[in-house]
Amino acid sequence: MNFNQLDNLVPLDLISKIFELMEQHSFPKNHLLHEKGTVCKHIYLIHKGLARTFFYKHGKDITVHLASEGEVITAVDSIISLKKSRYNVELLEDSEVLSISYKTLQDLLSQYPEYEKYVRLVLERMYTEGADRIEEFLFYSAKERYENLIRTRPQLIQRVNLGHIASYLGMTQETLSRIRKMP
Repeated sequence: MNFNQLDNLVPLDLISKIFELMEQHSFPKNHLLHEKGTVCKHIYLIHKGLARTFFYKHGKDITVHLASEGEVITAVDSIISLKKSRYNVELLEDSEVLSISYKTLQDLLSQYPEYEKYVRLVLERMYTEGADRIEEFLFYSAKERYENLIRTRPQLIQRVNLGHIASYLGMTQETLSRIRKMP
């Protein structure tokens, strides 16, 4: 989810309170914000740079989410359930990120319960984006998925290596290369 989309969902005073509680970090390319097999305790906002969420299956590296400037990333399977995650969150570029612990966010919501509905709206938006992504895999061809990525997030093609793009789109790198050569 793009943090800039929150303007029409979340009141500015809540956004300001969250920003006051966030910590700023600079990390190098390939740094893991979260490592599989551990409980994720933070939500990250990419200020500058690029990150991905991925897991391994049968020795293959599968990218499931990409986040660039203004977007949020975390190990969503772990952050709420407090269970060990199967995902890694890796920086693909030298990056500046803002982080807030889930506990700090929960403490803020305990202090201001009227804000809980806005967090629910954000979670609903994230769920809808996830459902849209599932729909893409079920109903669209590999070429259509690639064209959608070009239409909605063209900057990623220049910044993310083709292997990660291919796995994000659910295809081999060879298939992606063939699609890119098509007129």
